[in-house]
Amino acid sequence: MKISDKIIRAEEEGRPFWSFEYFPPKTTAGVQNLFERMERMYNLGPEFVDITWNAGGTSSDLTTELVATAQSVYGLETCMHLTCTNMPKEKIDIALKAAKDCGNQNILALRGDPPRGQEQWISCDNGFSYASDLVAYIRQQYGDYFSIGVAGYPEKHLDSADAEEDFKWLKFKVDQGADFVVTQLFYDTGLFINWVKECRQRGITVPILPGIMPIQNFGGFTRMTALCKTYVPDHIRNALEPIKEDDQAVKDYGVKLAIEMCREIKAAGINGFHFYTLNLEKSTRLILEGLNFVAPRENVRQLPWNPSLSKKREKENVRPIFWKNRIKSYITRTEAWDEFPNGRWGDSRSPAFGELDGYGTSLKVPAKEALEMWGYPQDPDDVADLFAKYCRGEIKSIPWSDESSLYPETDAIRDTLANLNRRGYLTINSQPAVNGVRSDDKVHGWGPKNGYVYQKAYLEFFISPENLSELVRRIEDELQITYYAVNRRGDLRTNSQNDGPNAVTWGVFVGKEIVQPTVVEVVSFMAWKDEAFELWSEWSKIYTPSTTPAKVINAIRDEWYLINIVHNDFQDQDGLFRVLDSVKTANNSALIANGLA
Repeated sequence: MKISDKIIRAEEEGRPFWSFEYFPPKTTAGVQNLFERMERMYNLGPEFVDITWNAGGTSSDLTTELVATAQSVYGLETCMHLTCTNMPKEKIDIALKAAKDCGNQNILALRGDPPRGQEQWISCDNGFSYASDLVAYIRQQYGDYFSIGVAGYPEKHLDSADAEEDFKWLKFKVDQGADFVVTQLFYDTGLFINWVKECRQRGITVPILPGIMPIQNFGGFTRMTALCKTYVPDHIRNALEPIKEDDQAVKDYGVKLAIEMCREIKAAGINGFHFYTLNLEKSTRLILEGLNFVAPRENVRQLPWNPSLSKKREKENVRPIFWKNRIKSYITRTEAWDEFPNGRWGDSRSPAFGELDGYGTSLKVPAKEALEMWGYPQDPDDVADLFAKYCRGEIKSIPWSDESSLYPETDAIRDTLANLNRRGYLTINSQPAVNGVRSDDKVHGWGPKNGYVYQKAYLEFFISPENLSELVRRIEDELQITYYAVNRRGDLRTNSQNDGPNAVTWGVFVGKEIVQPTVVEVVSFMAWKDEAFELWSEWSKIYTPSTTPAKVINAIRDEWYLINIVHNDFQDQDGLFRVLDSVKTANNSALIANGLA
């Protein structure tokens, strides 16, 4: 959706709105962690996020990759920065095409800073000299497809001769087709409010979003304001001087100051705010909490999972639950489904259902970090203890999860999951039963207002063959339980009489059909099992092959089963775990010892 349309909607509803800016990290691990942070911060309800384009286009490939992944995989409405610096038309064309292909409809068009080591800004061959040229070119090539933003400078651009010239250029950028303005950082709210009034008097009528940069530390604040020649009022300098050596005190003051600034700006009739997050989370969250800014529930969670904003996936409203914790892997695997545009789960039967890719079989963390976190398990009990620690939040990941923390709804069953793992059920996915919770519930809610949501209890875990046999015997007479179990070789066991989808999450809303966004079904499960077992192989590779940890992990991979269980009576909150608790489990370490000898 276009940012300009989102702003219009927010203004018509008379509510405050906000957006977040991020920059491309320098490391692969940083990129993955940024995705997690962006997705988590999206629960704060921004209208959009934007990704910067480094001076000289040095991070251009990474910017387009971040935008595409945020838009297509994580379903985050994204705005891509695009600069003129070192960007001939051919590169501009490539970047715009990539943005459109991933469903992105928003560009922040900038001239950009001089390349590193160059004092004066000079356009490159076959490039553009001004942001206004870039705006005009985008409109010429793409018409109204993109919502285009431009930068505004309350204290004038450093290259402008005076304020009047700066207003003239801003007006020209808008006349060339810009839809909204995002300002440079500032700390004098009176100066900003007066500048907005001057803009309006000169016929600049598009929305103007004030750029708010919370003070995170004294050194960074000093460097940034000096670089941008930003005016800092005396009361801010006086407040910072006695606490400048206390990082926490500076950060706390930065939150307090930003809240005060936003309140003054809002009192002047401006409802939109753009936060320069510096890829940090806490300060922005505290500012929004301090302002009592709460986004409409639909902005935060339209479905239990974030829908892709890629145009070719825009109708997707059903996903198999198996990839719940490996979102990017699922999107990549299904990218080429030949009937995909209708968005239905059933396309998993397509011959285009993807094979495993490089991401799908990779660990989330580097080997060194993995060794520090997971140690050197000597038997299955040690492995089970690691799974239990993840459930309790004592380690930040296991190979089967992209998330550094459990979903909020899992808190209710956190201890139960930890106990199951200690008994040898190595859990990798779960959800509790939910019986008609309102759609605006903070933990389980999703979808439009005034609806109700439901869930069947679901659990997925690895289990030894001996314990699987005992479990299957126990649930033979449990008519409400269905399961699929498979080992690495593809030997499938099930009590399901139906190969079709079993809805495990659904919602009932005013004036709509029943929405079934999450299902269990055999075709997708058999595709997922390849990836799930391959992750054991990836884990074992961080150890020397002949060592006990490698042997233990490979033995589990080769002999154990992956099972998913659904308790279909969603009114029985404890039914699934009551059955599992009643099963006597064997000593897995003893069972596997002979194979390791």
